Amino acid sequence: MSHLSSESIFKKAPIIHTLKKRIAIITPFQKFLKKMVSGSFPLMIAACSAIIWANLSPESYHTFRENKLSIGLGHFHIEKSLAHWIDEALMALFFFSVGLEIKREVMVGELASMKKAMLPVMAGIGGMVLPALIYTAFNYNLATSHGWGIPMATDIAFSLAILAILGKRIPVGVRIFLTALAIADDLGAVMVIGLFYTKAISINYLFTALFFLGALLIANLLWVRWTIVYAILGILMWFAILKSGIHATVAGVLVALFIPASGKYDTQTFIDKVKAYLKNFECGNTGESEDDGNSECGYTILLNKTHLNSVHNIEQACHEVETPLQRLEYGIHSWVSYLILPLFALANAGVVLKGIPLTESLMNPVALGIIFGLVFGKPIGILLFTWISVKVLKTNLHKGVYWSHLIGASILAGIGFTMSLFIAGLSFDSPQTMEIAKLGIIIGSIVSAVLGLGFLLYATKREGVRDVK
Repeated sequence: MSHLSSESIFKKAPIIHTLKKRIAIITPFQKFLKKMVSGSFPLMIAACSAIIWANLSPESYHTFRENKLSIGLGHFHIEKSLAHWIDEALMALFFFSVGLEIKREVMVGELASMKKAMLPVMAGIGGMVLPALIYTAFNYNLATSHGWGIPMATDIAFSLAILAILGKRIPVGVRIFLTALAIADDLGAVMVIGLFYTKAISINYLFTALFFLGALLIANLLWVRWTIVYAILGILMWFAILKSGIHATVAGVLVALFIPASGKYDTQTFIDKVKAYLKNFECGNTGESEDDGNSECGYTILLNKTHLNSVHNIEQACHEVETPLQRLEYGIHSWVSYLILPLFALANAGVVLKGIPLTESLMNPVALGIIFGLVFGKPIGILLFTWISVKVLKTNLHKGVYWSHLIGASILAGIGFTMSLFIAGLSFDSPQTMEIAKLGIIIGSIVSAVLGLGFLLYATKREGVRDVK
């Protein structure tokens, strides 16, 4: 049997040759951005489907939300509605992914040093404080004042998806700024949920949760790298926090903070091992006879056992150098983007417009507080605190980023869809008030998206836009 060299194979297979020429290395941030943008489409489809479903058949939509699901084992039994399972169990996985993103950014990203973190953190603080104050002003001394946290957070998937429409016309620094800002916002939102949206605390379950938190810390210190250990401890901690009275999604972030961020190998050990394995790919020097087909690089590694074993060893080395943090972050992200968040939107975005006087609802203090908080409070707060950070604290904008870019990005930060809906669910027990809040969130987010995109289009088309930093 004759064997072809890799060179002749590429000559005879132009498609493979073309693919070979197109191979490019993309950064982790580019992968993250791509996943966020692609994940926004199922979220948008689910949100639109929820609104249509809720208005075409309110009864069936309500039945879908309130269907009871139970889990039992012996004396252990939990029964909750489908909406509660989504909000308290599945969304814990969403917050787990948020916690992993926060930890990565704090360790090696835009929040890794005080100098780098100051700008997005300051912008995030401004983007939380002013919307909360605006909402409080509209609802001062009213029973609905508890919803001040609703317009505080930014939906990173939708905001980055809108930014992606402009493509390369927008500097990469703008995407980095908006991403870091949204992550800082998420961290603030988690703290707000844990501190201000907890109704009652069970001390016994709280200490049980602290015990499992300590077990996670010990596992991390002992260099345990088996993700199953953290999964089991995380589930037990989620249950304890659920019973303690603190919202169970907080468990997701706490567990994420204790996921190991270092692999079994350090970088140099990985390089040394891979170099040794790659030496086995020196074709014609394998030590085999020329008649057994192993003396040349074939078109598939299956023709050469030495090559096959080397590939397996390299794969194992890659697995060992990869950190549990990055492995879990990339592994869970698709589930969050394509299943959990769309399910959340489907169960929570269904605002019923039938029987609701639209004008009266929009004039309600809840809707006004949310809309004005998202559309005006977000960009003004972000820009004000960013200006303080640059002028007073002497931080720097990213290369190629100007104030015109920041204005557009700050307006896009007013898209608060996912987290705003989540906090609204914690804020109100009244179905009517909840419907008004949903209406305000949807309108505020749409207006922010349209205005942000419009401003950035205008800014990119202007000749010689060079705002003073």
